[in-house]
Amino acid sequence: MDDQELIREVQKGDELAFGKIVSAYKDRIVNFLYQFTGDYQKAVELSQETFLRVYFKAGKYKPVAPLSSWIYAIASNLAKTEMKKARKFPTVSLDEIAAHDMRRNASSEDPPDPGLISNLREALNALHPRYRIPVVLKDMEGFSQEEIAQIMKKPVGTIKARISRGRSFLKKRLEKALAGEKYAV
Repeated sequence: MDDQELIREVQKGDELAFGKIVSAYKDRIVNFLYQFTGDYQKAVELSQETFLRVYFKAGKYKPVAPLSSWIYAIASNLAKTEMKKARKFPTVSLDEIAAHDMRRNASSEDPPDPGLISNLREALNALHPRYRIPVVLKDMEGFSQEEIAQIMKKPVGTIKARISRGRSFLKKRLEKALAGEKYAV
């Protein structure tokens, strides 16, 4: 059964079809949300909320775009809302404090390990969501610019510009991190 048939069955109340949709997309949605939030637990929570909305709003789905675009649009909107809440009420977890203390103690003894992945994670986190979402959807999730435009409800030209600016920011940020590594050695 393809996605369109599955969503039609969900619209009729078929929970097995919904389970197949969740199985097909859950890992990709959690990964997308993790790239966006940087917090695995938050990504799992948001993915669960995403699929709840897919189930309860299935009747509103119109097959003008792929089902995946609709699901990613829901996830993207939830992540944006969550990021707005986080900016209003900043929180710090005890795990983050403990990890910071361990890094600070380790840095006095050993040089820091500035691996590419951690530098990329930091650069992605520093990227404004208006650029982060299209870059993650394009470069990590493999969506086309047209699909991203549908997900984000923006013109394709806007998406192209945001991907370009986001990549440029990431490139500059990573070059600075690499230059810092070379001088530290």
